[in-house]
This record gives sequence, C-alpha cells and structure tokens, in this order.
Amino acid sequence: MTATLAGLQDRLGHRFRDAALLERALTHRSHGSHHNERLEFLGDAVLTAAVSGLLYAQRGDSDEGSLTRARAHLVREAMLHRLALELGLPELLHLSEGEARSGGAQRASILADALEALIGAVYLDGGFEPAQAMVARLFSPLLATLVTDDGAGRDPKTELQEWLQARRQPVPAYAIEATRGRPHEQTFVVTCRMPTLGLEVRGEGRSRRAAEQEAARSALATLKSNDAPAA
Repeated sequence: MTATLAGLQDRLGHRFRDAALLERALTHRSHGSHHNERLEFLGDAVLTAAVSGLLYAQRGDSDEGSLTRARAHLVREAMLHRLALELGLPELLHLSEGEARSGGAQRASILADALEALIGAVYLDGGFEPAQAMVARLFSPLLATLVTDDGAGRDPKTELQEWLQARRQPVPAYAIEATRGRPHEQTFVVTCRMPTLGLEVRGEGRSRRAAEQEAARSALATLKSNDAPAA
C-alpha cells in the first residue's frame, strides 16, 4: 500500500494547518535548500522534553539514572529509524535522484532525522501539547519493551558518563573534528576528550550522534582495560 501524506498525518495524530511545514520536514538536504535540518534541531529538543515527561509520569518508582538510561534507549537512532519505517517515511521523503539511487530512503540516519524534523514541524504548527501528544502516541507502546533493571537502555555515552562520575571524574567533552564526503553522504569524525585522564579518542559515524556513541564506546574499552586488575 502506497504511503500518503494524509495517511501519515493520521498515524501521527496531527493534521497540519501549514502543509509547507510537513513538506519541509520530509525534505532531505540533498533535494534543495529548503531542507529539514533546522526542524530536526528543534524536534530533537522537543523529543527529549516530551520523552522525559512521559517517563517521569509513567515510571514513578525509577531514579534519575534509570530515567536517563531509559530516555537514551528510546531516543537513539535505531529506535527513531524503526518508528520512521513504521510510519512509512521512506516512501514520502524528498531526496535527490543520486541519494534515492544510493538507498537514502532506507538509511537510518536520514529517517531518524526526518522523524525528529516531523516532531519539530508539529511543534511549530500547533505548539508543545500536540507535539507531546504525538510523541506519546509513538513512544508509549515502546515503554513496555524496556527492561526494568539498572541496565535498561544503557548506551555507550551514558555508560561512559556514569563510569566517570562513579570515579569523581568530569564528564567527557565531544567535538566534531572533521566531516568527510559529499554534503548528503557525510561521515562525521568526533573526538571524545577526558583531559583529567589524559585521554582523547575518536569515533566515526554517518551522523554526529552515531560518531559520539562510537567514540564513547572506544573510550570505555580503553578505560576498562586500564582499570582492570593486573593478573
């Protein structure tokens, strides 16, 4: 069944008053200058706030650490990609011919970014309450899939931060060191710095978020190796 904009709005639970916002949210930068990156920036913040509120309301017995791990699990790229596929976004994205031929409509980073852009578009179109309702509609079913133990949703960045805080060390600093490739097919190189430990590692990924997670994963491996007791 072919996806339509009307069907997408039904699945989102929001009917756009400004159709241009919906179109822009679905437009990748490879397609032209009126792309969705600013909406993605906004949607990322709205998503974080909305998921935080959802977890706070539904998990009254969880402490801050558990809530943080659960939120990281819910808003990670893999989860956003899964939801974007369920919404039928691959059929609705506006991509350049080259990006479409290279499989961009199925690329996790592009789909995750488009979903965040849609959340930002709903926020601009109707305010925080409709955006919050949309996030609840999409993410509430996923809460039941979360493991309830202390390891729920733990990602490398969260685990690294907790590892450092447990040893009274400052949280790491992440920075984009370089980008490679064409604008719509970039690879990000991110550094993860821990000056007090004299450690700096790098990670690469198709998005800033993915590169940061890879850098954190490398940092954890190094720190745990150095922390291991001698045989």
